[in-house]
Amino acid sequence: MKVMNINDLYDPEFRKLIKSKKITVIIPVGSIEQHGAHLPISTDSDIVTEIALRLAKKCGFIVFPTISYGVSFEHNPLFNVSVKEQHLKLILADIIDSLVGDQHIKKIIILNGHHGNLRAIDIVMANVKRVSKLSYWHFMKHEFDHAGFVETSLMLAISNKVKMKKAKKGLITKGLNENELERISKLSTKTGGFPKVTKNGVWGDPTGATKKDGQRFLSEIVRNLAKECQS
Repeated sequence: MKVMNINDLYDPEFRKLIKSKKITVIIPVGSIEQHGAHLPISTDSDIVTEIALRLAKKCGFIVFPTISYGVSFEHNPLFNVSVKEQHLKLILADIIDSLVGDQHIKKIIILNGHHGNLRAIDIVMANVKRVSKLSYWHFMKHEFDHAGFVETSLMLAISNKVKMKKAKKGLITKGLNENELERISKLSTKTGGFPKVTKNGVWGDPTGATKKDGQRFLSEIVRNLAKECQS
């Protein structure tokens, strides 16, 4: 199928599409935050945008512009540009109100690319019908990370901006007991907590990441997302 990107559509054809069939819209949501020394700060937004485009092509959906600013205060004082949770909620609610109320869109998928956005998205979903929340990392078997093996592999598959010579191992949780894992998880989500659990901003080991693994992860994620959307 042809990717339907809102950036490539014009008013008459878009209104015709809405009238002719039930349109599904994807709104990707990412973040602007540090991803170690080897990945760009736009990593979350880059990955979720690519996945949204591939999912749209596979299923005939329409991709809207990515909301690139997310809730990333947990990375302070490492670099992030964050919006408050209530502001992200209001932005999403306004967009959805416009799509559903004014444009009569029947189905909206919020495709999330950053864990810190979850609560804001959940609040929106509690008040609006016709909206699904999908966090892409739930659609792969491999344990997820932050600037580690998975995210670095994904970026190698979609971008030429990865600096593998600067990739360094970060927090490794293998072998930790459940209490320690729970403590680290809670700390990492608090404002300024992430650098306290991993000083270099990396959760996992990116040094063995490959483009081939990234392509495999992308295929798995998009395939499983498509099954979920079509079920």
